[in-house]
Amino acid sequence: MPKPIHCILLIDDDPDDNFYHQLVITESGLCETVRIAENGMAAMRYLAQPEAADYERPDVIFLDINMPGMNGFEFLEEYHRLPEELKSLVLVMMLTTSINPADRGQAAAFEVVRGYYAKPLTTGILAEIVARYFPE
Repeated sequence: MPKPIHCILLIDDDPDDNFYHQLVITESGLCETVRIAENGMAAMRYLAQPEAADYERPDVIFLDINMPGMNGFEFLEEYHRLPEELKSLVLVMMLTTSINPADRGQAAAFEVVRGYYAKPLTTGILAEIVARYFPE
C-alpha cells in the first residue's frame, strides 16, 4: 500500500535532530523516503538538480531556522526564486527550537510556509499534516 507522503526533505544542521526525525518519520509509516540537507545551501543544490540520480521531489520540507551559512529565512528567500516546476505542490513547514514570536511572524510572511512546529518532530505532527494535506 502506498504511503501518503512520497518524500520528506529535512533541512537542519543538527545531526542528532536529523537522526531522530528520520527515525520518527520512518517509524510513522507515513512516508516512503527521507532526504537530509545539513544546511540551506545543500538543500538549494538538491532542489535545483532534479536530474540527479538520487533526487526525489519532496512533498514536504521541514526547515530549521538557525543554521550556519544560510539560515531558514535565507533559504526561503532563495527557494522563492526557484522555477515553479521545482517547488509546486511542496509544503514547507518550519521545524525549530525557536519560540521567538518574531520568528513565527517572519515565517508566516512567506506564503509558501504552511506550518510552524517546535522540535522535536512527532508522529502526531506527521499525522496532522497527512490528514490536512494528503487525504486519501
